[in-house]
Amino acid sequence: MQVAALLHLLQLASPSLPIGAYSYSQGLEAAIENGMVNNDFTARRWIVDQLQHVVAVFEAPILWRLLQAFAARDQPAVADWTERFIAARDTFEFRAESIQMGYSLGKLVADLQIADAGLLGILQSQAEIPLPTALACAAVALDVPHDAVLLGMLFSWAENQVLVCVKSVPLGQVAGQRLLLSLRPELGACAQQAQQLADDELSNWSPGLSLLSMQHEVQYSRLYRS
Repeated sequence: MQVAALLHLLQLASPSLPIGAYSYSQGLEAAIENGMVNNDFTARRWIVDQLQHVVAVFEAPILWRLLQAFAARDQPAVADWTERFIAARDTFEFRAESIQMGYSLGKLVADLQIADAGLLGILQSQAEIPLPTALACAAVALDVPHDAVLLGMLFSWAENQVLVCVKSVPLGQVAGQRLLLSLRPELGACAQQAQQLADDELSNWSPGLSLLSMQHEVQYSRLYRS
């Protein structure tokens, strides 16, 4: 990867900037509150389960398809996969999270003028912009290789989950870094899987996670947004 593309990827994948992903736990805070995640072993099990059963078989494959659609300037495909992603956000919290982060990143794409008129027009033609759509548009505009974008998204997601565990389980900083390092095989395998799945193999069926997200929406004491 060229230096410029790598630097662009690091900026886009940051959980702090530009979208504020660090302020969400994606159901993990509710799992911690319920005692399901209480040490480094259960933290790793939670992250791997969500990675393999949700992110790798739905969110990452949709990002992969959106990258290809933006690269081809295929507006109908972008609209189709954007609508499918939004429709699959099965709690108010998950939907609001993706739309908020997508809006923030989409606004940044426009304000920084990093996309040409064609790409920006496709992005802004969407009724609502979830995070994968905005990320795909930004990455294509900045000429970041698609496979690198996929790995960047997966790592950013995992890093944010580990950060929640470090702050809220709590885990120590060393334990958190050890956990993040241990996830490399799973992250690489999920990136490969996301590129190979057929459309009819995509699924975000995870009722337990959905219930935890609903509980988090009304959780009395919480650090993360709902």
